[in-house]
Amino acid sequence: MDALLGADFWIGLFKIVWIDIILSGDNAVVIALATRGLPPEQQKKAVMFGSGAAVLLRVALTVIAAKLMQLPFVEVIGGLLLLWIGMGLLKSEDDAADSGNAVKQGMLAAVRTILLADFVMSLDNVIAVAAAAGGNVLLLILGLAISIPLVVFGSTLMIKLMARFPIIVTLGAALIGWVAGETITNDHVLQGFVQEHPWVHYAAAAGGAVLVILLGKWMQTRATAQSKNG
Repeated sequence: MDALLGADFWIGLFKIVWIDIILSGDNAVVIALATRGLPPEQQKKAVMFGSGAAVLLRVALTVIAAKLMQLPFVEVIGGLLLLWIGMGLLKSEDDAADSGNAVKQGMLAAVRTILLADFVMSLDNVIAVAAAAGGNVLLLILGLAISIPLVVFGSTLMIKLMARFPIIVTLGAALIGWVAGETITNDHVLQGFVQEHPWVHYAAAAGGAVLVILLGKWMQTRATAQSKNG
């Protein structure tokens, strides 16, 4: 009980909440993109299941993230995976307007996409939260619990904004591409080179965003043409 009244506890909790607010944005965008084409009822379930499963994934990652990130090329592979996810989410933009395709996409497919993207994007995030918790298990649990409503609220808001302003879909996919580029340059194998050439970090992030938009739009156009021919 004394720990709950201590200044260190509340300072640590404030740090974790702030980290969650800052870092939950990426996850909310992924969830919104992955679920926007589902029927309303499935959409709500996918947001809840995806958010809850993503938080549980973070709990597991907290234990292994630091060691996992020391393996060579883990973040390079993760960044490339994020690029593919971003292109795939952008490609399905037209599908969101087709109820038949939306149903085919399925809730499980959306949740799977959310988990896959969250796994890559959370490697850095969980280390930041664990560091803020300072080894306090209660703080860590509270921080993870707080992140659930933040992600759910953020993704629900993003879905509504995407329906009203379609350009946000493209911007969301670009954000995933940006994070992918950053993830690749964060790999410890490239750390020395990136430190000597700081511009590489931003160039890779910008390149990832552009790549996702260009290839995603090309895949989208190709899929539309195939569906018309078929």
